[in-house]
Amino acid sequence: MVLQSLRKSVDFYKQKLDSITNVNTQQLELLKGLPFYSDWNTSVKDFTQVRTFNHAIGLPQKNGQSFPLFDYEQLLYNELQNNKHVWIKKATGLGITEFMLRYMAWLCLRSDEFRGSQMCIITGPREDLAIGLIDRMKGLFMERNLSRFDTKETVIELNGCHIEAYPSNHLDSMRGLKDVSFIFMDEADFFRIGEQQNARDVSERYIAKSDPWIVMVSTPNAPEGLFERIEKEPESTCLYKRLFLDYTYGLGKIYTEAEIVQARRSPSFEREYNLKYLGLIGNVFHTKDIEAAILKGRHFKEILNSYTQKSVGLDPGFGSSAFGVCITELVDGMINVLHAEEYPRPDFNQMISTTIRLLDEYNITFEGRSRIFVDGANPSFIRALKERLEEDTNYEQLVSYLKKQYSSVYDLEFLQQNMFVIPVPFAKYHKEMLAHCKEMMEYRNGYVAINPRHSKLITALRTAVENGEGMLDKEATSHDDLFDAFRMSLQFWH
Repeated sequence: MVLQSLRKSVDFYKQKLDSITNVNTQQLELLKGLPFYSDWNTSVKDFTQVRTFNHAIGLPQKNGQSFPLFDYEQLLYNELQNNKHVWIKKATGLGITEFMLRYMAWLCLRSDEFRGSQMCIITGPREDLAIGLIDRMKGLFMERNLSRFDTKETVIELNGCHIEAYPSNHLDSMRGLKDVSFIFMDEADFFRIGEQQNARDVSERYIAKSDPWIVMVSTPNAPEGLFERIEKEPESTCLYKRLFLDYTYGLGKIYTEAEIVQARRSPSFEREYNLKYLGLIGNVFHTKDIEAAILKGRHFKEILNSYTQKSVGLDPGFGSSAFGVCITELVDGMINVLHAEEYPRPDFNQMISTTIRLLDEYNITFEGRSRIFVDGANPSFIRALKERLEEDTNYEQLVSYLKKQYSSVYDLEFLQQNMFVIPVPFAKYHKEMLAHCKEMMEYRNGYVAINPRHSKLITALRTAVENGEGMLDKEATSHDDLFDAFRMSLQFWH
């Protein structure tokens, strides 16, 4: 009796679910054959007046107000109709993510062309981001009560097309899919450094298999990330049609003049609205202290003084890392940055030669009371540099001897009295160096002067992030190799 009652309940709910599904299907069938949009200059809001997909599901909204699709969205639509691989660097708030979700849904529903295929959305590394985008796509159809969805949080089914969102740190399940028709990477420049290239590789491998759309969209993040690398690719070899949509495209449309005036007050305006690769605002240095250092740097004359004491910081990076070099001098109680540069994909011998050239150019010698600080994790580079400078290459033995004989006073400052090229045990001193760097930038309005031409160092300071334990978050900090060279250089000045 209980089993019979249970079967009746199951049958009842199955019939109810089938009824809902049929209603959903019938309602979504009404969207078939509709154009995406028609008059890109109209402000019509009554979807009964114009039979387009976007009027049928309801136009995009901001602060409760419906907006038409604008001319820059028509530009994007035209590119997507003619190019399958599109890269979009955009200002925040233009509505490009919303546009892409609408475009993907329209492709699914305009005909049965994509029935049985799969569309993929790649988001940042948190699952809530993946859930959020699928919720937004489901929400497109709920305002008009066009459909209800009972799929899992990161999935939506539209007219037989399976759409799933994947966090950038869990892309293994996106490999080996059948008949992928569309891949949308949202805010791709903010994927973690180690995940950016993987997301690109996983996506582009489908080109030969099913030739999907691949669309990358992002506000710019840090220099030398995924977006800047693609931006620098030669036109003749770049896979993507590149679009640049700064805030001016939305001025007087999605943005008011007052909103942009307000946004300009933020130090992140150039990145968020003006497409500059500046990275996220860090938490190590205050903006006013960085600006004070830049102001001091403007006052220094561009004349080399061969007689000042100088300090060189070297962060030898090879392979995928950059080689950071920072040279500072002491002038009238102020620490002036003379040279601050990162050298990407460095060659070992070339960087030895570059270092020697810079030492000659700035007249940096042991006799002139200048010193060179090198990350101690690179003994082969340290030995090669010492050999070129005719300094004892068996420095480890000297370090061991000094530690043993002068254990009560041995530290980096003590080592400076006995060496020209000084190995810095980064693992031991990195927290101390970060704290010292912060003190030099802040105490009594700061002791550091940075000419505006040292833009990479300025960006590194603006984006420097401390992880809460006194350690630099290198993934979040732009030009972290140069920053490490900078803080090693400052070790000479106490």
